[in-house]
Amino acid sequence: MTTIAVLPGDGIGPEIAAPAVQVLGELLGSQVEFTEFVFGGASIDAHGTALTDETLAGCRAADAVLLAAVGGPKWDTTDPNAPRPEQGLLGIRKELGLFANIRPVRPIPALYSASALKPEIIEGTNLVVVRELTGGIYFGEKTRTATSASDLCSYTTDEVDRIARVAFELAGRRSGKLASVDKANVLETSRQWRQVVHEVAADYPAVELEDVLVDNCAMQLISRPSSFDVIVTENLFGDILSDEAAMLTGSIGMLPSASLGTPGTPGLFEPVHGSAPDIAGQGIANPLAMFLSAAMLLRDGLGRPVEAAALESAVDAALADGLRTADLGGSATTAEAVTDVLGRLH
Repeated sequence: MTTIAVLPGDGIGPEIAAPAVQVLGELLGSQVEFTEFVFGGASIDAHGTALTDETLAGCRAADAVLLAAVGGPKWDTTDPNAPRPEQGLLGIRKELGLFANIRPVRPIPALYSASALKPEIIEGTNLVVVRELTGGIYFGEKTRTATSASDLCSYTTDEVDRIARVAFELAGRRSGKLASVDKANVLETSRQWRQVVHEVAADYPAVELEDVLVDNCAMQLISRPSSFDVIVTENLFGDILSDEAAMLTGSIGMLPSASLGTPGTPGLFEPVHGSAPDIAGQGIANPLAMFLSAAMLLRDGLGRPVEAAALESAVDAALADGLRTADLGGSATTAEAVTDVLGRLH
């Protein structure tokens, strides 16, 4: 029996988690069992912490973890001692050893008009951002006084080596092009990053490696996104660049992601978008990124590429036939989008 831990989270999370469970159940039938756990802001409200021991244990025991969304203004605070929903996300990544975040960005031709960029600029774009997840400034020592604050950015060579190998392996299965993004002209952590990535490159002679400064990469993602194939970078840079790249599709509501660790560790699969509390409860949330995250779960988490391709094809076909939720300039409700995709699975 395949087990999937489901973390609906906050905001629109429950509204898109339930349809994803429905779709996965349709594809996997009686072979799958879902267990839902409280997480994020909902967990803070119920238990005073964003990630309980019970939720963590349930995720560890599962074959894969499906997360919808966390966060919202209800839990925003400048108090460094107050719990925040995002702590649950950082905690689960750290505790499960999920060090590699994989974010594919493939603008769908039917949605070219939804992008802020001209169709001729985004045409042919098919890239993947590989972001290091468990090191860097998000996890470094933090200090704060009445007049100053600091966040330590720290990486070990082993942390850089393992994320570089994930990226090289992925690039080798794709076009053989890898862009390593850093700020080596300023930061010591980036100079170490670049050195280690080049050492790893010796094991992958078929992959063409290019070093790109992060500010230059940000510009090129807008001016010529189709020139990239696989991008690998550290935690903070990857967080920013992957959200920028997501907007190439016209809506961040269309992008899935996977967070992976060592073989045998359950992966975490989630849409890139946030919890959108401003539209929660209105029945208009776009479930497509959640469906595409479920497809990544099928392919990368469960080794079910046939079912993953079927789900991705159903989403593409629905969009090609005119399905548009509010974020894509249309009026389709969440329920209508779910019905449309479900009807195309077989």
